[in-house]
Amino acid sequence: MSNRITLDELKSYLWKSAVLLRTHIDAGSYKQYIFPLMFFKRICDVYDEECSEILKEYDGDEEALEWEENHRFIVPKGSHWKDVRSVSENVGVAIVNAFRAIEKANVEKLHGVFGDGAWTNKNRLPDELLKDLIEHFSSKTLSMENCPEDELGQGYEYLIKKFADDSGHTAQEFYTNRTVVHLMTELLKPQSGESIYDPTCGSAGMLISSISYLKQKGLEWRNVKVYGQEINALTSAIGRMNLFLHGVKDFNIVNDDTLKDPAFVENGQLMQFDLVLANPPYSIKQWDREAFSADKYGRNFLGTPPQGRADYAFFQHILKSLNHETGRCAILFPHGVLSRNDEKDMREMLVKQDLVECVIGIGKSLFFNSPMEACIVICRMNKVPSRRGKVLFINAKNEVTRKNAESYLEEEHIQKIAETYRDFSEMEGFSAIGTVEQILLNNSSLGIPMYIANSTILSEDFEGTITDNISEWMISSHLYKDSYSKLREYIGNETGEKNE
Repeated sequence: MSNRITLDELKSYLWKSAVLLRTHIDAGSYKQYIFPLMFFKRICDVYDEECSEILKEYDGDEEALEWEENHRFIVPKGSHWKDVRSVSENVGVAIVNAFRAIEKANVEKLHGVFGDGAWTNKNRLPDELLKDLIEHFSSKTLSMENCPEDELGQGYEYLIKKFADDSGHTAQEFYTNRTVVHLMTELLKPQSGESIYDPTCGSAGMLISSISYLKQKGLEWRNVKVYGQEINALTSAIGRMNLFLHGVKDFNIVNDDTLKDPAFVENGQLMQFDLVLANPPYSIKQWDREAFSADKYGRNFLGTPPQGRADYAFFQHILKSLNHETGRCAILFPHGVLSRNDEKDMREMLVKQDLVECVIGIGKSLFFNSPMEACIVICRMNKVPSRRGKVLFINAKNEVTRKNAESYLEEEHIQKIAETYRDFSEMEGFSAIGTVEQILLNNSSLGIPMYIANSTILSEDFEGTITDNISEWMISSHLYKDSYSKLREYIGNETGEKNE
């Protein structure tokens, strides 16, 4: 009798684990506890499955169970899910001890992957609650047979989306609208054997989308090298778990500040990749502009961005990270990068170097938790001759579906945009080609309304529009709320520890 878990069953099972935490912790903290527990359960169930297969293969020889090459991950004695499940007191301590033992036994793969949640704070996570969580997760077996990698990966992505919806303002750092991600992947068309990089990778959705693209096309994906960097420790851990659960093994995700300390360097130079997908944080103000102005990696080749907007710092980092022959990128930006006056000189250098291949305006509210209209900028280091000296502009603001207060792209929208880009074609009111000469004459503006008639995405002067100033204010407001929520959580942790 099959114990195969359907996708609907999996989604319900995963979400019910989060429901158990309601009234105990803030929704923005769900991910700090549910993802590590889910990953712990998966590791142990797969380990048990492997042990069963090993005993069959080696005629019951239990020594073969100790051979590391027979396991994806090692689960040390006393650190199995069943060991933690048997504990009735100080459950949080048992969980932490198991996490650390597994990380230590798999240090090259799993160091720090379980994060540093406040498992031992009994005011927030009493033993009864943790026992309920463990019993809930114990109700299903997350083996490879019951739950293959692709399906578990889909369940994990579902949970990421649910946490984003439930936590509101805390979601931007780790979640990008997946239909937009699929569009970006479709535009760049990853190929077997390529290297793929996301310098602000969040929960690794863009990297996973690239792998999924190859799988769907029936192309070899196991020889693709995947790289990512993420400044938030918990989010980077979520990204690593996400990749493991999708069956991706050849990857390197680093927790650090991309602008301050880029992780991927060879011989004193930035590593270069075939493909870069990114959704950099919008217009951050707290960054080391002075250090960037004398950047040792040459990432200021277009100039030094203003202190209040680091967008072009990320932009230049990405361009410097592209392979000179095969390199191409798709970056999700707010429209301001296309026409703001304080970045004009950098934009002029960018246009003159003929790196921009396409600018796509997409519908509003596709930036998570913001009404802002976003754009995708595609750059290519080695354009085909017919596209040199040209930029394709696409006004896809109407290619969006809004349902149940959610905006997303349907497959027909994605294909219309992708085909227009592939054909580099002009369509009245939808797409147009501008030459480098025209763009320079237009004050180096890449604003879509300058080139497509009847396009009303944004006015030429981004800084003067009411809508986008409101959007920027809303983002600042969300950042404030996020900081306040984290401060409350920190105070709660400190108070809980003192009361134990």
